[in-house]
Amino acid sequence: MIRILTAGESHGPALVGILEGMPAGVKISQRAIDRDLARRQMGYGRGGRMQIERDRAEILSGIRFGESIGSPIALLIHNRDFAHWKERMAQFGPPVGPAVTKPRPGHADLAGALKYQRADARDILERASARETAMRVGLGALAKALLGSCRIQVISHVVSLGGVRARSAHLGPADLARIDRSPVRCADPEAEVAMIEAIDRAKSAGDTLGGVIEVVAFGVPVGLGSHAHYDRRLDAQLASAMVSIPAIKGAEVGDAWWSAEQRGSAVHDPIAFTPGQGFTRPTNRAGGIEGGMSNGQPIRLRAAMKPLSSLRRPLMSADLITHQPFDAQVERSDVVALPAAGVVAEAVMALVLATALTEKFGADTLTELKRAKAAYERRLHS
Repeated sequence: MIRILTAGESHGPALVGILEGMPAGVKISQRAIDRDLARRQMGYGRGGRMQIERDRAEILSGIRFGESIGSPIALLIHNRDFAHWKERMAQFGPPVGPAVTKPRPGHADLAGALKYQRADARDILERASARETAMRVGLGALAKALLGSCRIQVISHVVSLGGVRARSAHLGPADLARIDRSPVRCADPEAEVAMIEAIDRAKSAGDTLGGVIEVVAFGVPVGLGSHAHYDRRLDAQLASAMVSIPAIKGAEVGDAWWSAEQRGSAVHDPIAFTPGQGFTRPTNRAGGIEGGMSNGQPIRLRAAMKPLSSLRRPLMSADLITHQPFDAQVERSDVVALPAAGVVAEAVMALVLATALTEKFGADTLTELKRAKAAYERRLHS
């Protein structure tokens, strides 16, 4: 079973990640990892940090000659911005500049400072920063390589941003390149224009925006996850992974919120059987998951991202030490990070699916995994 661990702070020297449980024999492309890291840094409305960092993963272990060897894979991503902080440390000494005692509403600053008894909220915000998601994208690229070996692909797109909704579209894997060319990663050209205008207005007002992303996995076999225990349910694992992304406040599987207002006869997906193809469904309102298990349909989740908390015109806060009211600390931030959040969502979905895949079909070698998967699918189609 696949497990991951990340470490590192936003302005520390580097981010470190370890992925354990990758079967031996998976082709790993350095270029594919770096391509996903670059995709995470793109998007209209990003801030100054993206002009500094040019993320590239260094592979430290677990891969030889472009192939996994069964041992833990370690990645390293250097923070280029650390050089600027070292200069400030040489000038001001540690800590860099005055302590952050004005916690920002909506961030981990206050809760973390109280929990860990820290007088400087920077001890919290450096790790709580979305910078950590760069490593999750790097590790997710490894998971995508395993999934791709089994003909499973994960894509994402923006379905609403700042109140602007894209027209509903049924997207497939071939649409990913077109989505990535959009500055807001939206498949609807008309909505894309309105989204860009909304970002410009929010930037002029010193404000931020949120929205909704959709993540879809194609080619997922029937039976990943389990109904037997709450923590083995695939939908629970995926929803948990989505809301673990900074600023994501909710996750929807399939047409959950629409379904809540309908009658059952309008909601559930009819079942048919076709010889040689197996069981099929004409609709996918369940989002590819029934009873905590994948049902062979594309897995479809939506994640709601709140407007980012760091504002150029900050809200009121109270000082950690004096308890006096102040305008909250102003930190460098984006106007919107929704397109990047979609790439992160792809990564966390890929990691969950790769874990479920190895749990069901074995994890020692890719050859054994594919052989077990093929035998299982032959049984389902008979």
